[in-house]
Amino acid sequence: MRLDTAARPGLEGGRFFLVDHLPTYAAALFVLTLVWAGAPGSPPDFDRAWRTAAGLGTGEVLLVALAVTLGATLGHPLQLAVVRLLEGGWPRWTTPVARASRARQLRRRALLAERAELPEDADMEPSNAEIQAAGLAGTRLRRGFPPAELVRPTSLGNVLAAMEWQAGEPYGLDAVVAWPRLYPVLGETTRAIVTDRRNTLDGAARLSVTMAATAGTSAALLLPSAGWWACLALLPLAVARVAYVGAVRAALAYSEGVRTAFDLHRFDMLTALHLPLPEGPEAERALNRELSSAWRQATPTTSRYDHPTTPQDPERPPA
Repeated sequence: MRLDTAARPGLEGGRFFLVDHLPTYAAALFVLTLVWAGAPGSPPDFDRAWRTAAGLGTGEVLLVALAVTLGATLGHPLQLAVVRLLEGGWPRWTTPVARASRARQLRRRALLAERAELPEDADMEPSNAEIQAAGLAGTRLRRGFPPAELVRPTSLGNVLAAMEWQAGEPYGLDAVVAWPRLYPVLGETTRAIVTDRRNTLDGAARLSVTMAATAGTSAALLLPSAGWWACLALLPLAVARVAYVGAVRAALAYSEGVRTAFDLHRFDMLTALHLPLPEGPEAERALNRELSSAWRQATPTTSRYDHPTTPQDPERPPA
């Protein structure tokens, strides 16, 4: 189980429009415009496309809208697969590409790790500029990459892997197994921030994959006879690239929200589990390691329970 599989937002209106409907609508509009313009078979005539669109009857418009909504709804269960794809979860036949991409990510990680180290010249104190540059590189390294053995082939995959590795680590929690228990007890403000950032990440990821597929479809429509018009397929491809960069940025913000959720609400999770609050950091880490092992491997726990007492009803005699 992965952290992003737990407590995912449902099919509510705002999320459905941002994540599912808007990318599907944009893709359908682009492809339909090319078809109405004469593709495949002839170079696009956009005056013809405009006349075709203007001549649509009410029933035809409703049919197109229904088809787009149906496509968006059917695509909703595939959202997790979309994020997995952008994380680097590619088919087995792409293994050589995945290895080359992962090697590139490892080189980027090594470069950041090198920049995060201060000069070791014993005769000179590092300047403020060197300290700031090293600190910035260290921050980018921690937020953007997990340990080397967990590095994935894509930037998005590495940001999310770093989140899963680091979110609960200072407290001895395995974030992947702790998150389904933590999410239900989040405060209203924290939950809204985490959910909003997750929706932004999912929307950008869906737009990226949808526009990449649209670029392929457009190329298939335009290449046979459209000549230089086939370059129109580069437009959705450019949108796909920009959306992917946006997904990486959104993942960084989402990661920060998840880390903050662990910082602020981990004790609320223990209270909800009827477990005593630890007296110090070491006791907390020991308890959380035991809980993480129990959730991950179904091992028994030895923690005693701490049941809250119910105030006695003054009009009711004690039992």
